[in-house]
Amino acid sequence: MTARSQDTLPDFIILGAMKCGTSTMAAQLGAQAGLFMTDPKEPNFFSDDPVFAKGMGWYQSLFADAAPGDLKGEASTHYTKLPTYPETLSRMSQVLEAPKLIYMIRDPLARAVSHYIHEWTMGVITDPLDAALDSHPELISYGCYARQIAPYADHFGADNILILSLEDMHRAPQHSLQRVCDFIGYTAPPVWIEEKARTNASSERIRRFPLHGLLIDNVIAQALRRALIPQALRDRIRKSRQMTERPSLSPENVARLQQVFTKDYAELRRLFPDRPDLDICYPFVAS
Repeated sequence: MTARSQDTLPDFIILGAMKCGTSTMAAQLGAQAGLFMTDPKEPNFFSDDPVFAKGMGWYQSLFADAAPGDLKGEASTHYTKLPTYPETLSRMSQVLEAPKLIYMIRDPLARAVSHYIHEWTMGVITDPLDAALDSHPELISYGCYARQIAPYADHFGADNILILSLEDMHRAPQHSLQRVCDFIGYTAPPVWIEEKARTNASSERIRRFPLHGLLIDNVIAQALRRALIPQALRDRIRKSRQMTERPSLSPENVARLQQVFTKDYAELRRLFPDRPDLDICYPFVAS
């Protein structure tokens, strides 16, 4: 690959995990002078077949507006969604020699619930939470962090991977941002911007349905609703499509998932033995 083509490829990638603060971290990085993040934030180029079919020229065009000397990055959570996207690593490894990879995680039980809420609001999942664990096994598999990141560690090396927890980012946001910047080689002092600290809160969304964009988001439809439907009725309809309470797992499924994730945690610690701070994500694992 030529030097020019390397200039339009990412220096680092936030590759997951889903519902673990990737949007927030991407927004914080993109707000720093000398750091460039793609728009869209999640190109999902190496994972999604239809996007990959657009070709390398399309992917490189996402970085074309970076200023000379900028560190360039993207954030695509589909890159750690095995077994859904099995070709991701093989495609990435053919293009990127040694990218810095940032993998954000959180308590995997909390992640599963947050994932469920997201898919419920998008109309993808209709089952109750406990039933959805079986009908949508990705609620569990995407939270098996060792299983997801191990292929990258094997290929690119564990030293090229920074694992960061959502819990730690909430507890010490400036420190978490500094850790990422140190890892990717950004030398200017980064500044955490509180206004960008909360993004992609799916629990505040309204459940989508077929033709949602046409009937709900459309400006003309919004004007007609305001003119023809009383506010009180509109409020009742809106509330009926909102998740008013955060769902919780049954005790049986809590025990089942804790067993699965405890086993995965042991493998994560084997891959990254010098990271005791990751324990904050696993309060159910005996120290």
